[in-house]
Amino acid sequence: MKPAFIYLASQSPRRRQLLEQLGVKYELLLPDSGEDSEALEAVNSGEAPARYVQRVTALKLDAALDRLRRRGLPPAPVLCSDTTVALGRVIYGKPQDDRAAARMLRDLSGSTHRVLTAVAVQSARKRQQALSDSRVTFAALTPAQIKAYVASGEPMGKAGAYAVQGRAAAFISHISGSYSGIMGLPMHETAQLLRAFGFEA
Repeated sequence: MKPAFIYLASQSPRRRQLLEQLGVKYELLLPDSGEDSEALEAVNSGEAPARYVQRVTALKLDAALDRLRRRGLPPAPVLCSDTTVALGRVIYGKPQDDRAAARMLRDLSGSTHRVLTAVAVQSARKRQQALSDSRVTFAALTPAQIKAYVASGEPMGKAGAYAVQGRAAAFISHISGSYSGIMGLPMHETAQLLRAFGFEA
């Protein structure tokens, strides 16, 4: 039987927008005030970027399922996703402050990095996950460009300190892979997962 809706366990407005593009009805399943969601994103020593993003997504999904049970909500599949930026084996998460954002942007300037987005869906009976792996090439950025972009506030809360759909698009000379995956929810992989759970995505 086709589920009526899905729970989206994400605070990202971009993921909501992308899920809406797929025509899937969803309810938000956001963390309680006492939950430390950021702690789930800690990087283990020597961890490979792909392994990291898949592990974090699984942890976020586990936390969301606990939240669902704790609140006594009606059963429905739960979707979680996480995005990370990697240059070589170095993982770039969300910058803690302007200084960290500027440092990340200097590192990414004039180079090609990976954007990895993991998606996981679980119902009462099964869990499935997928991984999107894209490449993004930045032009060389001037100190003035970095300063102005950081001052805009856009880098905060974004893996790698930039938003592909925002002002940083002007820095990007080449993309290989999934644009929606770089935004935070790869449409192709997500649609495939949802179809496995009975959705007509």
